[in-house]
Amino acid sequence: MTKILVVDDEEDMLILIKNIFKKRNYTVDIYENPLFVDESNLSSYNLIILDIMMPNIDGISFCKKIRDKVDCPIIFLTAKTMESDLVEGLASGGDDYITKPFGVDELLARVEAHLRREKREKHSSLMLDDIRIDLSSRQIYSKGKILPFTKSEYEICELLARRKGQVFSRDQIYEIIFGYDGKGDSSAISEHIKNIRSKFKKYDVMPIETVWGIGYKWK
Repeated sequence: MTKILVVDDEEDMLILIKNIFKKRNYTVDIYENPLFVDESNLSSYNLIILDIMMPNIDGISFCKKIRDKVDCPIIFLTAKTMESDLVEGLASGGDDYITKPFGVDELLARVEAHLRREKREKHSSLMLDDIRIDLSSRQIYSKGKILPFTKSEYEICELLARRKGQVFSRDQIYEIIFGYDGKGDSSAISEHIKNIRSKFKKYDVMPIETVWGIGYKWK
């Protein structure tokens, strides 16, 4: 049974979304206040929908708070159109966004596309060409051999691999990996990337691409 969590401070929006998904025989839990969500139960959801603008805690902050507890797609609902807001949402751990107002068909298409992808992927590992990332053991393999990544190098690789094709700046990577309280400078990310590439190069793979003037992405 597919289970979806929806958090939005507009009651009418929650009822609308719940009715849409109930017609697909999905189980839908709705909350007007993210602070009332039982975080110990988050792993039971197949997908989470978060409104960005909420009075108690905004959707981006809530996403950051729960991202390490869930492995499912997170989709933002937003009335905002500024690119910086959307980038921040995706950098916080979101997988996609839908701009309000939206049509029923658009919402269903986006959600069901993510659900189909999740059924294809095994959460225990990520397979990307000749590279396998074991999410349980936090090990990265290339051609059957374990690559000797440090904790920080592994986390950078996992971040980029989970969002293949998405570009992250050095500052975004630093904030996601080390947090606001990280002691250091985002320039350290360049050194980490250099070391990661050196280790991948030994196996003739180069999955991380520099997008000049912007940042890095997993090809």
